[in-house]
Amino acid sequence: MVQLPAVEQSLRWPSEVLETATFGMGCFWGPEARFGGLKGIVRTRVGFAGGTTALPTYRSMGDHTETVEVDFDPKIIPYEDILRYFWRNHYPNRDEYKGRQYISLLRYHGDVQKEAIGRIKREMEIELGELIETDIGPFESFTLAEERHQKYYLKRYPGALEQLHDIFPTPEHLVNSTVAARLNGFVKGFRTRASLLEEVTEWEMSGKDNELIQKKILNMKW
Repeated sequence: MVQLPAVEQSLRWPSEVLETATFGMGCFWGPEARFGGLKGIVRTRVGFAGGTTALPTYRSMGDHTETVEVDFDPKIIPYEDILRYFWRNHYPNRDEYKGRQYISLLRYHGDVQKEAIGRIKREMEIELGELIETDIGPFESFTLAEERHQKYYLKRYPGALEQLHDIFPTPEHLVNSTVAARLNGFVKGFRTRASLLEEVTEWEMSGKDNELIQKKILNMKW
């Protein structure tokens, strides 16, 4: 069971039930950071989906695709906006010259997402001026990638992680953390420190925990 950091256990979101989006858009490190920087994205994780190979791993993923899963609050960021961001930020083709590892892929969770995909796909084909060849289908399974691939860019700053050790005592605590998702986006250039601090002040959570997170972000040395 992936653990949630204690400092975030009091964090509440406007929607009573979060939704999940599953997609592939090339190497999964960059997209996790990109989406982790978006307001309304609560959790990010990378793994493998879209294929039939049992128990895929990074070195042996078979016919699966490198995939990002995000849990999001639809009252803050609608699924339609996630789809637009998805298609605007990678080349949505099905060129399989390297196999299925890096293809454009969408897996919908239910009929509402399926309908939205069809509608936004038509909109984006007009905007992009070309047909979209994303592999689209119903969600079947998602296998979490190895720990070293989660929040990859944040982990490239071991000094920063050491400063976060009291709230992330193990690497597993990074996987479901909203703070870690934002910091992973920050180090890749998708957020600023000021925008992070502004967002954290809006979070509905324990005042003590909120103050600790703000202090960490403000004083962190990279």
